[in-house]
Amino acid sequence: MDVSFAHFLQQVFSNPALFVTTLLTLGVIFVNGWTDAPNAIATCVTTRCMRVRSAVVMAAVFNFLGVFLMTQINASVASTISTMVDFGGDTDAALIALCAALFSIVVYSVGASMLGIPTSESHSLIAGLSGAAIAIQGGIAGINMGEWVKVLYGLAASLLIGFAMGWLVCKAVTLVCAGLDRRRTNGFFTGAQIAGAAAMSFMHGAQDGQKFIGVLFLGMALSNGQSSVVGVVIPVWLMILCSTIMGVGTSVGGEKIIKSVGMDMVRLEKYQGFSADLSSALCLLLMTVLGIPVSTTHTKTSAIMGVGAVRRLSAINFGVVRDMMLTWVFTFPGCGIISYAMAKLFMFVF
Repeated sequence: MDVSFAHFLQQVFSNPALFVTTLLTLGVIFVNGWTDAPNAIATCVTTRCMRVRSAVVMAAVFNFLGVFLMTQINASVASTISTMVDFGGDTDAALIALCAALFSIVVYSVGASMLGIPTSESHSLIAGLSGAAIAIQGGIAGINMGEWVKVLYGLAASLLIGFAMGWLVCKAVTLVCAGLDRRRTNGFFTGAQIAGAAAMSFMHGAQDGQKFIGVLFLGMALSNGQSSVVGVVIPVWLMILCSTIMGVGTSVGGEKIIKSVGMDMVRLEKYQGFSADLSSALCLLLMTVLGIPVSTTHTKTSAIMGVGAVRRLSAINFGVVRDMMLTWVFTFPGCGIISYAMAKLFMFVF
């Protein structure tokens, strides 16, 4: 399989399905950088460690680095995504179904983000791919359960480990800093939280960037008549392309989501913001190394809840948590159904 950039461009302009797939994938990456980036920098902004624009620029840079560097070091998340579903032996129909899956992700994600509610593009992607695979295969035979079960592991891990690490890190910081002058510690935690937000942005790129690299890589394989990408190395130019688009998307910002995540759910002080950023970044690092796709939104909000629980459970605004959880619960069936319907429609029309 030829994965050179020149061959890719030739295929894009000669294969309409790959052209649309590429545009949709890059569009989803852009939306992901736009809607998920605020989760990485929300606490840093709302504790007044950084101004919004400066934090957005920092997040854009570290999102880029996260996608590019971590994909070269460990591309197991991209591999999981690209082998999660089986679109069958008809690669032309499979590419059309992939277009439908990506279209459904854009529709679902943009609709939810307009309401100012953090979305999980990770789960939208998984639901979209699954819905399209079921449509083209006529049943669940199109789902690779060995890989798909990692999604369930990731869902549980992002909630439980994120909450636990948030609580433990914040508790440790509280004990270590007990009795210290608050003005001195605030100065330290201002810098520490900026570093933590940068780490969180880096890991957001590492996780979410790899997911969409896996999708575009699968589209390239299908356009070459191959139904699998097993054994093929992801080219560097693809990493640069995806990381650049995510960085540009991040630069758009998303102040409504910053407010929703960083202010409405839990009122945080600087040491708490640092604890949330550090614990969520560590959780994402662990999941990335293990090749388990997780939601950065799930991880960050769970860590924030863990941090808030150190003080008292009533510090958490469970109304906002409930709204977020309902959005996540509806992602799998909602985006999956849209993808299934679009896949059937696209295959009929094209």
